[in-house]
Amino acid sequence: MTTETASRTAAPRVLLNKVPEVTLWFWLIKILCTTVGESFADWINMQLGVGLIATAVIFTVVFAAVLIWQLTRSRYQPAAYWLTVVVVSVTGTLYTDILTDQLGVPLWISTTVFSIGLAAVFGIWWARERTLSIHSIVTRPREAFYWLAVLVTFALGTAAGDWTLELTGWSPGVSVLLPLALIAIVVSCWRFGANPVLAFWIAYILTRPLGANLGDWLASPRVPDKGLGLGTLVTSIIFLAAILATVVYLTLTRSDVIEGRQHRDGGAKYHRPGREWPMAGVMLASAVAAAVLLNWASAQPHANAAAENEGPNPGAKIHLTSAQAVAHFPKTDVARYRTLVRSMRSDLAKSDQGALNGAVNAYEKAWDDDQDKLEPLDKKAWAFIDNQNDDLFTSVRETKNAAAEKQAIDALLKTLG
Repeated sequence: MTTETASRTAAPRVLLNKVPEVTLWFWLIKILCTTVGESFADWINMQLGVGLIATAVIFTVVFAAVLIWQLTRSRYQPAAYWLTVVVVSVTGTLYTDILTDQLGVPLWISTTVFSIGLAAVFGIWWARERTLSIHSIVTRPREAFYWLAVLVTFALGTAAGDWTLELTGWSPGVSVLLPLALIAIVVSCWRFGANPVLAFWIAYILTRPLGANLGDWLASPRVPDKGLGLGTLVTSIIFLAAILATVVYLTLTRSDVIEGRQHRDGGAKYHRPGREWPMAGVMLASAVAAAVLLNWASAQPHANAAAENEGPNPGAKIHLTSAQAVAHFPKTDVARYRTLVRSMRSDLAKSDQGALNGAVNAYEKAWDDDQDKLEPLDKKAWAFIDNQNDDLFTSVRETKNAAAEKQAIDALLKTLG
């Protein structure tokens, strides 16, 4: 009698599961959402000239509204759930961009901070609920922890993905391969008995840089970034349409609803407790190997040395890391250039084209005045930076496209450290 009464008392606090079943559809739409998070945020911020801070404020308000809608549902509903994921993907991207572009926080610091933040969220979640499985999102507190973790994973994935590009200088198309390979390793470990909850959250984090790099590859110009040149607007429209079609399909078929089986963890069918630690070791070894690869790539020139001095514009065929580009130039001069380029980024964020033109003119004069001093110190590095300057001048004075301007400014600022 006592047990029965307690069950009836506790029952109203337990909801039907508020998240979808983890199927192929789940991962497909998750990647679509992450790609939209990258491209749509860039389009609103740069193409519409709204500005980074204003865009972040707008999406924070929108995120709060859709999250309330999602939290007030009594069960999983594809439209509410996936709209929340789309909005949180944009919001998480913007928070990372504010730290990097507005406040000048290095990406390695952002990555570290978000990693610690995510570990804290998981730690508190586990201490309170004793589970991190998304098959157990049947109470309000667990759902709140879940969405907080999702927000931090998007911010962390953005910072880690951008940091990878900064370290390696890889094109967006090539950069897709690393998270894709790591996800394949995680899936293999899961199939061979790894802890399903651990494998899920690692894969969830990795889909963020995968989707972001995929979006950059589709939206980036064909030259010089080796993208497909679709632009941020077209990329956003394509992926939003794909998300909408998938959500409609899931709503009609209910093929991803856990309802009626909320206590069954579908991922556990491959779980082998005796293999948990060996598979965790494989995933850890893969992470170490990825770190070694990134460290090696960051120290390498990113082009064929034999081709560096060919053609009318040799600087276009030289690719150096930031450390290599400024190693032989006076630090005071590099700091002065960096300050001028940062002012360009600030003017661009405010959509002040007149001030941007003035900052570019000031930078060009400073660079030209120092040519006789800098070029003899390191001809290769001088040609490399001079080529980036030409891309900047062209984007501001001829192309006059906000996305191209931002890309040129960010590339130059990365080079200057």
